[in-house]
Amino acid sequence: MQNLNYPIDLKFHITTLSNDFTATDSSGKIIAYTRQKKWRLREHVEIFSDSSRREVLFEIRASNWLDFNTSYAITHKNGAALGKVSRKGLRSLWSAKYHVIDGEQQDSYQISEENPLIKFVDESIGAVPVVGWFTGYILNPSYVARDNSGKIVLRMKKNPSFFGRKFTLHKTADFDPKDEGLLVISFMMMILLERDRG
Repeated sequence: MQNLNYPIDLKFHITTLSNDFTATDSSGKIIAYTRQKKWRLREHVEIFSDSSRREVLFEIRASNWLDFNTSYAITHKNGAALGKVSRKGLRSLWSAKYHVIDGEQQDSYQISEENPLIKFVDESIGAVPVVGWFTGYILNPSYVARDNSGKIVLRMKKNPSFFGRKFTLHKTADFDPKDEGLLVISFMMMILLERDRG
């Protein structure tokens, strides 16, 4: 997953039993179909080349079944480690914060919400029956990835949509090309987790 054409659109499917979405690049080409297996003690996410699910590209597995301080190992289809994304403990209750760790175990990027208040209001109103279905048209949080110098390299924005099912990932600055797959997949895992929260 390299040399991608941004922006990348993620669209969740609301007619399936799984937590799944399709990712397409700026030309409309499908770059991944991501599916989270439900009702498991440990998270297990598979990333396929498309919705036919014939070719697995990557897998993501949680390090443990507890929700806080969980790391999610990202591997290639052959089992080789790509890196991991790690949720930052109790602070994630207020503001999403994740660390992207490369294959050499270096903490290379941090993903966080740009404005935690928007997500807090979105989750609060989203819990109201029926009304919550429409918050996706009004409250749209965004998430950014920063490198260790603080530079924002990627930004994911929730787009106005029914059930909050559409997101767009924009490249905002250059970064090491070898990190692209790890960063994009980390965003995919992050948004699965955050969307589950509300």
